[in-house]
Amino acid sequence: MAEKWTPETWRSKPIVQVPDYPDQEALADVERRLSSFPPLVFAGEARKLKSQLADVAAGRGFLLQGGDCAESFAEHHADHIRDFFRVFLQMAVVLTYAGAQPVVKVGRIAGQFAKPRSAPMEKQDGVELPSYRGDIVNDIAFTAESRIPDPQRQVMAYRQSAATLNLLRAFAQGGFANLDHVHRWMLGFVKDSPQSHRYQVLADRISEALSFMRACGIDPDNSPQLRSTDFFTSHEALLLGYEQAMTRVDSTSGDWYATSGHMIWIGDRTRQPDHAHVEFFRGVKNPIGLKCGPSLAPDELLKLIDILNPDDEAGRLTLICRFGADKVFEHLPALVRAVEREGRTVVWSCDPMHGNTITANGYKTRPFERILKEVEAFFAVHRAEGTHAGGIHIEMTGKNVTECTGGARAVTAEDLADRYHTHCDPRLNSDQALELAFLVAENLKKERDEKAGKQAVNA
Repeated sequence: MAEKWTPETWRSKPIVQVPDYPDQEALADVERRLSSFPPLVFAGEARKLKSQLADVAAGRGFLLQGGDCAESFAEHHADHIRDFFRVFLQMAVVLTYAGAQPVVKVGRIAGQFAKPRSAPMEKQDGVELPSYRGDIVNDIAFTAESRIPDPQRQVMAYRQSAATLNLLRAFAQGGFANLDHVHRWMLGFVKDSPQSHRYQVLADRISEALSFMRACGIDPDNSPQLRSTDFFTSHEALLLGYEQAMTRVDSTSGDWYATSGHMIWIGDRTRQPDHAHVEFFRGVKNPIGLKCGPSLAPDELLKLIDILNPDDEAGRLTLICRFGADKVFEHLPALVRAVEREGRTVVWSCDPMHGNTITANGYKTRPFERILKEVEAFFAVHRAEGTHAGGIHIEMTGKNVTECTGGARAVTAEDLADRYHTHCDPRLNSDQALELAFLVAENLKKERDEKAGKQAVNA
């Protein structure tokens, strides 16, 4: 029998990946202030996302989840958010058209400020300082003062998240997402890219379809789904004091919701069944994610599913798989078979980023061919097992950065220094993100054709 849950029961559990705040009284004061602030998102929005993810779990949709590795206070510009959102829409329309099914749009944005680290300390030129843990904790500058965890940064993160959400809602509902603008979503530097022609052909087809629908009396003026879109936010809920402060009781259901984002996830380093992060997550009713790495055994996964989704609620749990391109066939089939054997309802998503990080010319990078290889392997496993490859989870930006090598425009190791702007891990640029979307689209079309073939045989 599980013990009674409250938003603070996690404090009695072991915890990892927590910053060492030198002033605990100041930390407690900030958490008290945050608990009185308005919610960033609302329970009804989280329930809507859960409903859409339930369709994905049933094979009737696809999850596109992506955004910054770690959001930055210094890069909080409207143009930055707009460019990200525009590329995200491009990817979504490519996937929607190919898969002929809804694409659930979830950004790693408006809350993705805290980062787990492989070591508590880092060394540069013989100097050792605490690791940078994201702008919500400390500063990226390599000085002793900058690396001291500062509770006031949580308030800054809240205010930036609120402003970002305000702009995202305006973009999603205010006309920017209108399908009539499908040609205008092209970014300047993508127009000259190898993906430009493919996207233009697709945009032409959509425009033709819209013209036909308009002739039939269906247009953006009378069909809101053509002029707006649902867009949700997500982040790794690493800083549990902040998450507890942002947890509220829903007045309509009496349930607890984390109001820091629509969807939150547990990282591969913090998924211990008896630890604080799993304890916190089991009590909130948001849709949640669980990162699944190579060290996760099938029995442990089933134990975590029992804790996090004991009622087998569709849309509640997304399993975000991140193995590395060469380890997918070694690890994923056993997890899929265990979940299928137990009849559990989950969304399967592929994170092809975190298992494929290498160092080149002194920079952390991710070879694009390895990212594509992991995605291809993910789809291949699900085709073989007869299950639905339900989503992708990527780190990306709307900017023309040079952080991941490869892609049709062929970023080389020597190019990395040109525009390497990430605060933590390397991200796909717009061109690479769109190229990945076309690859995923081909796999979705293959899955759709296979289903149609089986239905024809059984008819």
